[in-house]
This record gives sequence, structure tokens and C-alpha cells, in this order.
Amino acid sequence: MINALFIAGTDTEVGKTVASKAILQALAHKGYVTAGYKPVAAGCEQTEQGPHNSDALHLQKAATLDLSYEEVNPYPLMLPASPHIAAKHDDVSICFDVLSEGLAKLKEKSDVVLVEGAGGWRVPVSDQECLSRWVKKEKLPVVLVVGVKLGCLSHAMLTAEAIMQDGLEIVGWVANRINPGTEHYAEIIEMLEDKIPAPKLGEIPYVPSAKRQDIGKYIDVSELSA
Repeated sequence: MINALFIAGTDTEVGKTVASKAILQALAHKGYVTAGYKPVAAGCEQTEQGPHNSDALHLQKAATLDLSYEEVNPYPLMLPASPHIAAKHDDVSICFDVLSEGLAKLKEKSDVVLVEGAGGWRVPVSDQECLSRWVKKEKLPVVLVVGVKLGCLSHAMLTAEAIMQDGLEIVGWVANRINPGTEHYAEIIEMLEDKIPAPKLGEIPYVPSAKRQDIGKYIDVSELSA
């Protein structure tokens, strides 16, 4: 089994957290020890324990390891904006070494670390750097999440091309139906299967409040076995 995965989205709000939770649940059903990692999370609420992000909290709960919030999300940013804007707002500099140290510690504790990205593949975390450069530095295999809607075919193909141009392997992809009324769903899936050079791990149907449900049944993690 691959010991770490990066979950990339074709855009923001395509269901990265939904797919991440489904994969974590599917791995847990197979008996793997899992950790969720959201290195950078923009859009937090201030709590008594400090700023917390809802997506990071979902990963923390879905993993089998009992981890502190800080281990799951080293950079919680308050503003719901692009990470480079949110980091400036909080007067924070995102350091790739901090991200790498956090990932290494989680790898030591678990069989699989699921790393959820922020936004799309080229999301900037500063004026000079994109999160994808850190993923490339860590040589993380990528699972691509496609939010099935009008326009997703171009977004998916362009994102897959960019990931491969960065020298990284796409080890699987997940279709997440974010709009139950999307027309030509079957035809869209058929083209995605043809154009994305990786196995489809599953299709997550439109499920209200999916982040709070058991959706691991929609994912086949056997494709991730080394």
C-alpha cells in the first residue's frame, strides 16, 4: 500500500474533503492505520483551542489515529480566501520544511497518510510559491478529485496534464457528483475514464451532508496497493 497520498482537486469546492473522507473510511475498513493531513487550510473559525478549519476537523475524525488538531493542520488561516491572501492577512509565512516535518511524523505513526490539498493544483501559498511545488518535492502520488459538473472535463484534463508535467504519478481519480441535476452524467464519466490516465477509484453520488456520513463504500482502495 502507498504510504502517502495527495488529494488534488480540479478546482475549489469540488469535494476534496468528501473524497478524502471516503478514502480514509475505505482504508479503515481494510484495517489500515490512517492519518489525515491538511497542511494549509484557509477559512477557519476561532475556538477556545485556537483557529480550526472544518475540513481539517473532518479529516481528523475520519482517520484511525488519534491526532491533535495541530498535527493535522499546521497552518490554519482565518480568511476564506486563496492561501497566499489568507497567509498575508494573518501575517504568516508558509514554510515547506514545516509541512515536510509534519508529514514525516505522521508517516512514522501510520500505514497511510492522506494529504488533502487546498483549492486547485496551482493554488498559491505565497507570491512566489504554489503548494504543488511542495507536493513535487515530496514526490507524493496523486489522487485527482473531479467534481462532476458542466466544465469539469476541461478542468480535469488540464489538471491531469499539469500533474504529469510536474513529474508526479496520478494513481487514481474519484468522481464526486456535486450537482444531482447534472445532465449527461454517464457520458461525462465515460470521457473522464478515457482521458485520465489512472484507474477510477469510485463514484460518489450526490449525498446530502456527505461529510457526516459513511461514504467509504463508494471507493475501491485495492487500486492503491503497491
